[in-house]
Amino acid sequence: MQSSRLIALDLIRGITIFLMVVVNNPGSWDAVYPFLEHAEWNGCKLADFVFPFFILIMGIAIPLAISTKENQKLNFTKILTRSLRILSLGLFLNFFNKISIGEVTGIWLVLIKMILTVIIGYALMGNYNAKFKLYIALIIFGGFLILAFTTSTYAEARLMGVLQRIGIVYSVTALLFLTVSHRIQIGIVILILLGYWIVMATIPFPGLEKANFEKGTNIAAWIDQIILGNHVYIGTKPWDPEGILSTFPAIAQGMIGCLIGQLALDSFSTIHLLKKLMYYAFAFIALGLFWSYGFPINKSIWTSSFVIYTTGAAILIFVLLSYFADYKNYKKGITPILAWGVNPMIVFFLSGIISRTLAEIKFADPENSLNSISLQGYIYQYGIEPYFSNPMNASLTYTLLYTSVLNCILFFLFKNKIIIKV
Repeated sequence: MQSSRLIALDLIRGITIFLMVVVNNPGSWDAVYPFLEHAEWNGCKLADFVFPFFILIMGIAIPLAISTKENQKLNFTKILTRSLRILSLGLFLNFFNKISIGEVTGIWLVLIKMILTVIIGYALMGNYNAKFKLYIALIIFGGFLILAFTTSTYAEARLMGVLQRIGIVYSVTALLFLTVSHRIQIGIVILILLGYWIVMATIPFPGLEKANFEKGTNIAAWIDQIILGNHVYIGTKPWDPEGILSTFPAIAQGMIGCLIGQLALDSFSTIHLLKKLMYYAFAFIALGLFWSYGFPINKSIWTSSFVIYTTGAAILIFVLLSYFADYKNYKKGITPILAWGVNPMIVFFLSGIISRTLAEIKFADPENSLNSISLQGYIYQYGIEPYFSNPMNASLTYTLLYTSVLNCILFFLFKNKIIIKV
C-alpha cells in the first residue's frame, strides 16, 4: 500500500482516547455505569479495551512514521528522545499532587504548579532543536528519579503508569523494528507471551506453595514489591497494575501492532490488507478466548490471553473503520473523531492535569463551612447532581461536559493544523 497515512488509524486512536477520558473522569466514582467500569479482576469490559487498543495502535504507527532509509543514528536518537519525553510526562503527572514549595499552600501553590506545568509541557512537547530535546528530556527524567530516591516528599511517588508503559513499549518496539527481521520479531512476540505464561503459572510468590494469577499474590506482584518498593500505585499497593513483569506482554502487543504496520506497507492494495486482517482478527479473538481457560483474560496483570483477545478486537474495529474511511473514502462526520486522534499526547497530559487541578483547588463547603470541598466536587455536587434523580446520569453528564471542554481545545488545534508531538 503506497500511502503511509491510514485515516482509520487516527479514527480508532481518537475513539480510544475519547473513551479513556470518559472512563477516567466520572463526576463521582460511586456513581458510574457498570459498562464504564473496569473488570474487577478477570474478564474484559469496555473500559479494559482502551489501553491495549492504544498500545496496538502505537505499534501499527511505528513503521508508518519511522523511515528505515534514514540515518540509523538519527532514528535511534529520535526514538530515545521520544521515549524519554513520554516517560517524563508520565512521571510529572505522578509527581504533580506531591509538589510542595516551602510553606506555600492553597491557590498560590496551585498557581505555581500551573507555571511548572507550562514549563514542563513545553520542555517535553515543544518543537525545538533535536539535540536540546534529548538533553532536556534526559535532565528532566533524571531529576524525577533523583527526587524519588533521595527526598522524603517523593518517597512514595509512583514511578510506573500509563504513559510510562507507553514510553517503554514504544522504545523497545521501535528499536526492534529497526534492528531485526520480521521473523525475529514474530519469534520474540511468541517467546514473550509463552514465557510470561510459564513464569506466571509456575513460579510462586515467595512464601506460597503454588503459583497463581490472583490479586497481589502472583510473581508479578512480588517483583513489583522488590524493584519498585513504595513507588507503586496507591490504590493497589504493594503491587502496580502497570508493573515491571506485566510490561513484557504489553511490549509483545506493541510488536504485534508493528508487524501489522509492516504488513500494511507491504500490501499492494487496501482491500487485500483488510481481507488479511479480518482473518487475523477472528483468529486472535478465538485464540485469546481459548487461552483464557489456562491463563485468564486480565488487564491488571496483562495476561497473554488478554493481549491476544484485545488485539483481535482492535484489528476488527480497525478493519471496519479502514473499509469505510480508507477504501470507500467515506469522510463525512469524522472530523470530531480525527481531532481527538491526531493529538493523543496532549489529551493524555491535559486530561491528567485538569482533573488533578480541579481536585487541588479547595474552599469551604457551602453546606458545612467546617469542611472543604474541591472545585471538581463543587461543580458536580452543586451544579449537576441536584438536577438528576439518577446519580449515574449526573456523573455521566459531568463526564460529557468535561470531554466537551477538551473537545473545544482539540478542535481549535485541529482546525489550525496544530499537531503537538513528543
